[in-house]
Amino acid sequence: MGKRTIIPFGPQHPVLPEPVHLDLVVEDETVIEAIPSIGFIHRGLEKLVEKKEYTEMVYVIERICGICSFGHGWGYCAAVEGAMGIEIPERASFLRTIWHEMSRLHSHLLWLGLLADAFAFDSLFMHCWKLRESVLDLLEKTTGGRVIFSVCVPGGVKKDIDDETLKEIVDTLNSIKAEIKELTDVFMEDVSVKNRLCGVGVITKEQAIELGAVGPVARGSGIVQDMRLAGEGVYDRLGFEPVVEEGGDCYARCIVRIREVFQSIELIEKAVELIPEGDLRVPVKGKNVDGEFVARLEQPRGEAYYYAKGAGTKFLERMRVRTPTNMNIPALVKMLQGCDIADVPILVLTIDPCISCTER
Repeated sequence: MGKRTIIPFGPQHPVLPEPVHLDLVVEDETVIEAIPSIGFIHRGLEKLVEKKEYTEMVYVIERICGICSFGHGWGYCAAVEGAMGIEIPERASFLRTIWHEMSRLHSHLLWLGLLADAFAFDSLFMHCWKLRESVLDLLEKTTGGRVIFSVCVPGGVKKDIDDETLKEIVDTLNSIKAEIKELTDVFMEDVSVKNRLCGVGVITKEQAIELGAVGPVARGSGIVQDMRLAGEGVYDRLGFEPVVEEGGDCYARCIVRIREVFQSIELIEKAVELIPEGDLRVPVKGKNVDGEFVARLEQPRGEAYYYAKGAGTKFLERMRVRTPTNMNIPALVKMLQGCDIADVPILVLTIDPCISCTER
């Protein structure tokens, strides 16, 4: 038995877009145990419900994270709408679904680029982010923003997308689909990529269930779990079925995200085809929140949980967000046990950690 050493990983590391710290207990080149430390960028956003009216809190919630911004706005609004007993117009539900899938597209393309960068495949990294720019351009054209969109409000949405722009969205996504296929084929078939991903960081289905894994981490281990089946949005009308892989390793989690890229394009096409005419929002001005509600949404990284409790005033008594990274950290700790120290950056990336979301 070799001597055990503790090696600090993070909070600053080239592969980490945000700060997370792991104390790695290693023996020779093998990780025996990983002890996570988080909290470096806690901002106390949930406490602001005491100072911000529930209509103003949308802007705070959207700034929890720049990648998951739209989903956070939608989840918060859904929780407030549930507490107020409000049903939003059908067109607003379709628009929220379209924007959410576009957000999933840009998030997964961003992640694929980061994964390529982690094993020094720089040309693949740049091509992934080049295609992501096309999606961000569509988001900017339809919402006015590339990072923070500010289109969700309690009661519906603030902006519409006209028929011409809806057609442009579909045409643009179809035009880049072939390029995305070429790039994702590299992830799926290239020997050097598969050598870094296949058989690494295996989490069995039973372990994923026990550890409470969510999102692509859970679905990569064979768990049929996706909050898009739970009712928010119009996914029941789009023929949605979760993408599931059985391998449980880094490669399976990568394949889940790749397949979800193409699935998101198909869902957007179907939503554009079926979107009805109608109002964008129902009025909530002058109404107070008197009740409590939980909304669950499938963010790109997995299930996000939004709780809102009213106090019969224009301020919420309590608001709580639980993000997917928070749920996937126990699975990450399990993945790291027994891995080679050289695989640690890849393993951390395969849960697609969003620390801003986790710490708020």
